[in-house]
Amino acid sequence: MRLTDYTDYSVRVLLYLAVRGDGLSTIQDISDAYGISKNHLMKVVQRLGELGWVETVRGRNGGLRLAERTSAVTVGEIVRATESDFALVGCFPDPHGERRACVITPHCRLRGALEAARNAFLAELDRYTIGEVAEPRGPLTALLGLSTVIPIVPVGPAGGAAPLS
Repeated sequence: MRLTDYTDYSVRVLLYLAVRGDGLSTIQDISDAYGISKNHLMKVVQRLGELGWVETVRGRNGGLRLAERTSAVTVGEIVRATESDFALVGCFPDPHGERRACVITPHCRLRGALEAARNAFLAELDRYTIGEVAEPRGPLTALLGLSTVIPIVPVGPAGGAAPLS
């Protein structure tokens, strides 16, 4: 099974925003990080916003951020929402419910095998959330050109780290 560029870009946008964490990003930031056309990303981001997975903030200092619960969205859910056709062969119903006639349909076992394979593919993708595939953030942050935030640890007496309470 081959996913469309639209689905690939959708996953990449959500992954970028998950790695980015707090703060806003722009479509241009994401375009630059991945080397993807800004025009393509604008359509993707619009759809992700309609799905409630991305929040957009308008204005001069606006941008995008991951919606609050999006980290729990599975890769399978993203694929289902962005792919338009899961009909692997002509005898599967297309998005309009149409099927191509096939003379062996009454006794065909191939269709069942292909359907099981498609379902297994999606079930495997359902095992991973966007939050999980964004970990560990450090290496992804570096590869995407995002700066990392280094936590400040208070220094205790004699130069040791202060105990955390």
